[in-house]
Amino acid sequence: MSIPVNIFLVGPMGAGKSTIGKRLAQLLGMQFVDSDREIEKHTGASIPLIFELEGESGFRQRESHILDELTQRDSVVLATGGGSILLPENQQMLKNRGKVVYLLASVAQQLLRTRRDQNRPLLQTDNPEQKLQDLFNTRDPVYRQLADIIIDTDGRSIHSVSQEIIKRLQLKPAEKNSP
Repeated sequence: MSIPVNIFLVGPMGAGKSTIGKRLAQLLGMQFVDSDREIEKHTGASIPLIFELEGESGFRQRESHILDELTQRDSVVLATGGGSILLPENQQMLKNRGKVVYLLASVAQQLLRTRRDQNRPLLQTDNPEQKLQDLFNTRDPVYRQLADIIIDTDGRSIHSVSQEIIKRLQLKPAEKNSP
């Protein structure tokens, strides 16, 4: 199988979408894009500021617009925001425009990976662990329904997860890949 038009990484915050996405794109000779970083570039504002000024619904509208643009590109590995799958139109874009890879991470792993990150507006709460659990309970069924493949990232290296994605999507690494 040749490289699909796009690979979309979905999953909860702290699953490794951005980190794994960068490595995967490098291995496959594709472009890496992070939807949250693109939103920040387009607006000139941080994600927490957008949440503060516009609320989650305002952010989700911006996110949907950026996803529409990014999913129409060719040969891109896209790290999506954890909640990008909430809107039905985003689900359709992801499902119809590329391969969807669900990077699964336990709530304990998410908490470990996100505990010091102040750029996670949804975790600015008295009980981040409960918030992560609530988000997981709501979003996991949607991630699973969208996914072409599901990869558990708990306790695994970036290299190991990237290699499993390549193998399971039956892709071939780029001829010249750098370390």
